[in-house]
Amino acid sequence: MCRKIFIGATGQHCGKTTISLSLMHLARKRYARVGFMKPIGPKCIEYRGMIMDKDAAMMASVYGLDQDAPFMSPMTLTAGTTRRFLDGTAGSRQPRQLILDACTELEKRHDFLIIEGAGHGGVGSVVGANNAQVAAMLDAPVLMITGGGIGNVIDAVELNLPLYEREHARVKVIMANKLVASKREESLAYLTKAFQHRNLLVTSAFDYSRTLADPTLQHVAELLQLPLHGDPADKSRICHTIQIGAASSQKVIEGLGDSTLLIVTSSRDELIVTASALHHIPEFRTRLAGLIVAGHAPMSTITQRILEDSMIPHIRIEETTADVFALLREHVSKIGPDDTEKIELINSTAEKYINFDAIDAMLG
Repeated sequence: MCRKIFIGATGQHCGKTTISLSLMHLARKRYARVGFMKPIGPKCIEYRGMIMDKDAAMMASVYGLDQDAPFMSPMTLTAGTTRRFLDGTAGSRQPRQLILDACTELEKRHDFLIIEGAGHGGVGSVVGANNAQVAAMLDAPVLMITGGGIGNVIDAVELNLPLYEREHARVKVIMANKLVASKREESLAYLTKAFQHRNLLVTSAFDYSRTLADPTLQHVAELLQLPLHGDPADKSRICHTIQIGAASSQKVIEGLGDSTLLIVTSSRDELIVTASALHHIPEFRTRLAGLIVAGHAPMSTITQRILEDSMIPHIRIEETTADVFALLREHVSKIGPDDTEKIELINSTAEKYINFDAIDAMLG
């Protein structure tokens, strides 16, 4: 009989995909066949000829689950899905049946199945399949991920639990994620005290990590929907600092932070040339991850050639430096299949901090 766990969260950006990756890694140490599905897919891509949620596609790619791919993302919310569903023109098969059929097939194939929800508990309500409803329908015990802290975690959990209770979904585990390292033990102690009357396992995941939180160059390119030029081997480089190159070239270079993504106006030929030259100096290569060349003004022919010949990772965009900076500052990094550094860190850290034995025991 296949054991199942539903990964929910109190809100967006709590780390559901990170935890799903972790549980895939840990479960594979105990179970011979571990599967994954994301019943509701709000962010879709094409993967091997199929339209799938991008998290499901990533899991298929990272863990070699291509044979399961047709069942891993049964309900995709593409453009217009909401309107078609409300208009009654979405098709003959209802979302709940699609999800149930896919889960039934995956249960036949696996000993342990990880089911990742989308956003907070109510996501999917418009098609009659929110997280709480899906968890109940699939009879999958729920692990609810929260952010770090104490008071805000308690408030968020208490806000979400009634929806799961209404749908008769079994929330079994509360997992605090993105904790402040120095307050980890204190936070867990108070959270355990707060939920002890509910018979919930309160456990923890990761401390807040810049490596996991900050975007890679490839993510930046995908966010801007523009190609990443330069050495393709650098696409998974993590950008810990985002900086506008507004001062003199010397001051900009002296002020580079750790693994900086430098946004520079296209008319700043001297700064673009300097940055391109520094790409080959080890001391600066660690500090300068890449460039975003912004603005409508064209670069000079010789600057363009120097930039391209240096193979420094760079993106060309016609928006202003201020607009690009504002967009990137609001961006929340997501993990992709090519983010080998992040995935390796997740797996190694999971072995240290996530108590899979206790979680598995709560599934009953």
